[in-house]
Amino acid sequence: MTQDTLLVPAGGGTAGGTRWWRDAVIYQVYVRSFADSGGDGVGDLPGVRSRLPYLADLGVDALWLTPFYVSPMADFGYDVADYRDVDPLFGTLADARGLIADAHARGLRIIVDVVPNHTSDRHAWFQAALAAPPGSAERARYIFRDGRGPDGAEPPNDWESVFGGPAWTRLPDGQWYLHLFASRQPDLNWENPEVHAEFADILKFWLDLGVDGFRVDVAHGMAKAPGLPDVGHAGQTEMLGTAVLPYFDQDPVHDIHREWRRLLDSYDGERIAVAEAWAPTPERLADYTRPDELHQAFNFHYLTAPWEASGMREVIDESLHAAEAVGAPATWVLSNHDVKRHVTRYGGGERGLRRARAAALLTLALPGSAYVYQGEELGLPEVLDLPEEYQQDPQRLRGEGAGRDGCRVPLPWEGEEPPFGFGAGASWLPIPTAWRDLTVAAQRDDPGSMLALYREALRVRREHPALGGGGLRWLAGPPGTLVFVREAGGEERRLACAANMGGRAVSVPVRGTPLLASGPVHMDGEQAELPPDTALWWDVEER
Repeated sequence: MTQDTLLVPAGGGTAGGTRWWRDAVIYQVYVRSFADSGGDGVGDLPGVRSRLPYLADLGVDALWLTPFYVSPMADFGYDVADYRDVDPLFGTLADARGLIADAHARGLRIIVDVVPNHTSDRHAWFQAALAAPPGSAERARYIFRDGRGPDGAEPPNDWESVFGGPAWTRLPDGQWYLHLFASRQPDLNWENPEVHAEFADILKFWLDLGVDGFRVDVAHGMAKAPGLPDVGHAGQTEMLGTAVLPYFDQDPVHDIHREWRRLLDSYDGERIAVAEAWAPTPERLADYTRPDELHQAFNFHYLTAPWEASGMREVIDESLHAAEAVGAPATWVLSNHDVKRHVTRYGGGERGLRRARAAALLTLALPGSAYVYQGEELGLPEVLDLPEEYQQDPQRLRGEGAGRDGCRVPLPWEGEEPPFGFGAGASWLPIPTAWRDLTVAAQRDDPGSMLALYREALRVRREHPALGGGGLRWLAGPPGTLVFVREAGGEERRLACAANMGGRAVSVPVRGTPLLASGPVHMDGEQAELPPDTALWWDVEER
């Protein structure tokens, strides 16, 4: 195996590499599906608090909590009616304070969602706008327009909602309001200084309560195209069921993020913001993480990459180079609450599980920060056969298979029958009986389980000096494989990773000590035989 000459930096300088968020593993908690303390079938903040020992033992660095604010739940909390309080469904502000304090006591940081593109239609501002006349200050907080045509009966433009259908809804007085998502999620007008001031105060409220950062929902959406022009035939493209609209990703959105970065930097403790931004290229995505903007952006180009070596390497190279150009860490994510779980995307069944295990080692060996969606450490698949009466996601209206309920099924913790310790009563989405072998309790003491693989991989990642800062150097490998070395400047130890993404077993030279494999690997001297869909880590021996 000869060395390839390509050196891909990890991003940022030496000083920046010491910051916790540059190589953190952040665990996404979908609150309503994590743990239910109240017996109503819905997860809550006390439930999360009760499971902090599990998360600390897993070995992650931070938790990202999905919205738990006051909401009518038209979009499961991403329609916020009050940004400064906890919905009774999830607990109280005292519960939020207790969760933050307990997490910090266990060395875990807390990142909360903020939803700045739109509010709920039940928000006090929008209710005031509905009661006020056209042209009022109340309506100026949102995007209201007169319609087209002789009687204004046509929408102001041809924009479509992410959830399907027109992005405009008409009121009885004849005006229309913009909603790039559901009609119950009116878009805010970020050209209004009052909106800027309100969200600065919201961020301060949660920072003062002790949160360590924010995941910014639809970070690419707040600024609208000047004049709200028609898009004509440009339409929208799809990335794993997520609509990417041509009027998103407008340049003025970066001014908003610069404001927020200045606010975050005014607090002690490296408070951060993470952009949920869908952009057409890694370079465009990197704009959101320039030194004076947000700290990280989710790497959806990696998430959408197929299980194929050359394509995956191209995405990794592009992501690392784009991040390096702005001095930011790259991020790596395999699943989240908006896309099908990757066990299923990678083929499902035993093949999907093998690939998911290999993908875990590949992902956790890459430079930068990694995100783990709750349940991926258990190898949970997408639930594809939810009964119609349980399907509540507004995105399902875009067509068959468009709903996101299947990746949001609650976690199985223990026992032989649903709800598997999730709570005392039936869960809000039914948990498949077949998950009895995937519970935390069933996997905890099984050294061959997915949970054991994640725990060991996270332990090695935390302790191995080569998996902190430093770079990635590609090595030549057999066709269908990715082989690289991680090395930190000035460190003697190096770690290598080989992932066989092809359809046949391959032999890879291993000059060093094997550390962890995603599946059975046969060692013959200094040669490792990797079956298809298998990854291996080893300490590299100096020669």
